[in-house]
Amino acid sequence: MTPSIEQLTPETTSNQAFNAKKKDKKKKNKNKLPKAEDQIEENVKQSHQENEEIELKKSKKDKKKRKKEKENNEGESEEVNHDESGEESKKEKKKKKHKKQKKEEENGESIETANGKEDSVQFDDKEKVVVSGKKAEEAKYAPLKSFSNSKLPKNVLDCCKGFSSPSPIQAHAWPFLLDGRDFIGIAKTGSGKTLAFGVPAMMHVLNQRNGKSSKGKNPLCLVLSPTRELAEQIFNVLCNAGQACDVKSVCLYGGTAKGPQISSLKSGVDIVIGTPGRLKDLMNMEVCQLNEVSFVVLDEADRMLDMGFEEDVRFILGKTCSARQMVMFSATWPAAVHRLAQEYMDPSPVKVII
Repeated sequence: MTPSIEQLTPETTSNQAFNAKKKDKKKKNKNKLPKAEDQIEENVKQSHQENEEIELKKSKKDKKKRKKEKENNEGESEEVNHDESGEESKKEKKKKKHKKQKKEEENGESIETANGKEDSVQFDDKEKVVVSGKKAEEAKYAPLKSFSNSKLPKNVLDCCKGFSSPSPIQAHAWPFLLDGRDFIGIAKTGSGKTLAFGVPAMMHVLNQRNGKSSKGKNPLCLVLSPTRELAEQIFNVLCNAGQACDVKSVCLYGGTAKGPQISSLKSGVDIVIGTPGRLKDLMNMEVCQLNEVSFVVLDEADRMLDMGFEEDVRFILGKTCSARQMVMFSATWPAAVHRLAQEYMDPSPVKVII
C-alpha cells in the first residue's frame, strides 16, 4: 500500500528529491556526451585540414626551391661550358704559337739573345741543342765531334781520358770559349759543364802565363759558385785537371778557417773558385786581388741571384779586369740573370741551350 503524502517523512521526501535530481543530471550528461564527442571529432578533422594545407604549402615551396636550384645549376653549367670553351681557346692559341715557333726554328729564323737583339740561330736536331749569337753559324764554331778535334795540348786533354767524346755542352762551348767569345750556357747539372768552362779556363791561363810559373802571382781566372758544395765539386775537377798542365786552383768558401785559404792565395794561384760571401771578405782583407782576372765564370747564375748574392756578385765583377771574357751557366734564364748579362757581357754573346 502506497503511503499517503501525509505519511511521508521529511527524510523520505528528501531522498526522493535527491534521486530525481540525480536522474536529471545523468540525462543531461548523457545528452552532453555526444556533443563533446562531436566537438573532438570536429577538432581532429580541422587539425587534419590544417596539416594538409601546411603540407600543400610546403610542397609548393619545395617545388619553387627545386625549380630555382635547377635554374641556378643550368646557369652555372653554362658558365662552366663558357669557361671550358675559353680554356680550349687559350690552348688552341698556345698550340698555334708553339707551331709557329717550331716552324721558325726549322727555318733557322732568328731569336732574341741576351742583348735583346736578334742574331743567327742554329739547331742541332740530333742533340736538341739551340745555338744563337753573332756569327754562330761560322764553320770554326762547329761542334766538336771528338776531343782531338779541339787540337788542344795533350796535357790539357789528359783530364778527358775517361770520356769517349765531348758532351753536347762541351762540344758546343769549347769552339766559342777557346776563341774568346762571351758565352751563355743553359744546361742542367750533370751535363759536363765544369769541363765545358774548365778546359778553356786552363787554356786561358796557359796562354796568359806563356810558360811562366804562377808562383806568387795573382789569379787570372775566377769561378763563382752559389754554394760551398758546388764550389768544392768544381775545385776537385779543376784541381785534378790542372795537375798535368801545372795550373793551380784554390777554393774559397765560408764556414771554415780563413788561414789555409789566405796561405794558398799568397803562394800564388791561377784559378780562384769561391762563393761570393767568403770571396768578398777576403777581398776586403786585401788578401785576394782580382784586378788581373780576365776570365770569369758565373756557375748556376740563376741560383746565385735567387740566394741574394746579386750585390756581392756585382761588387766582385767590378774588381776584375775590364777586358774580361765572361761566361755564364744557368739552368734557367730569369730576368735578373738576363739583366746581369746585358750589363757585364759583350752585346752579342753566344747562347747555347742544351
